Amino acid sequence: MAAASDKDLTVGAVDCHVHACPHINARSLDVIEAMREARAAGMAGLGLMDNFANSAGYAALARRILGAPDLDIWGGLIMEPPAGGVSAEAVAIALAYGYGPGTGARFISLPTHHTRHVARAEGRSPLYVEACFEVPETGPLPDPLPQILDRIAAADVVFNTGHVAAHEAVRLVEFARARGVGRILVPASHYDDAAIAAVISGGAVAELSYFFASPAADVPLTHVDAEAHVIAGVSIARMAAIIRRHGAASVIVSSDCGVGILPRPVEGLRLFLRLLGAAGVARDDLARMVRDNPARLFRVGA
Repeated sequence: MAAASDKDLTVGAVDCHVHACPHINARSLDVIEAMREARAAGMAGLGLMDNFANSAGYAALARRILGAPDLDIWGGLIMEPPAGGVSAEAVAIALAYGYGPGTGARFISLPTHHTRHVARAEGRSPLYVEACFEVPETGPLPDPLPQILDRIAAADVVFNTGHVAAHEAVRLVEFARARGVGRILVPASHYDDAAIAAVISGGAVAELSYFFASPAADVPLTHVDAEAHVIAGVSIARMAAIIRRHGAASVIVSSDCGVGILPRPVEGLRLFLRLLGAAGVARDDLARMVRDNPARLFRVGA
């Protein structure tokens, strides 16, 4: 009965965080396989993420090849150095990249690995840390962030705050809202309750990803270069507590699967939902976080 229930929850689900693109780590599947498996599971949407390139092109090509109107698939830009860095020009290109209007990037993300917050956690050299992205504690946002936020606002796509420290994410949400950004996603698995409350009250949606609760958090992996590092894990109990404390209305759950040592994304998402359900998260809340909230944020089917 539990397995059937898990499958039911993936019908209409939207996984906004799938790493099925080419990578320096082994992937469990490619973009076309990811789309076919999501469609077979009855899912409504799939968001592709890539640390090395704008993934909107992959998504546009997959839509053209498979012609699956019942499954929305999109990509976007993580502003890592190999993908052009934190650059207004790279953002402009990503937003227009595809097969015409409406097929470009649907999200723009600050770096997920080349941030000082992550670099310090990985014990990188001082020179490496200095070259990484950071939001200043006071004063205005450095260039070109204001221009980038303006372009995100004008395109009405999702601004993802990336893997920055909690206080940085809070500032970013404030600045983004002030510049007219209406769609903000904050990867919040590691944040404390005060920071999560602040970003949600600022109008953002908090993302909880299965990757951080999975065995992958215990294995040294190579994410952006030849060095392998362990990412701090977060327990399912902690994630369930976040949902109970802050409510499901402003939370999204995603698989963050695609790395070879994890289940394929559909199965990873099902497992995540099953574990959260076993930890006491109500089925209606699970459905809201995996269907309604991501569909609304990413304009699925629009």
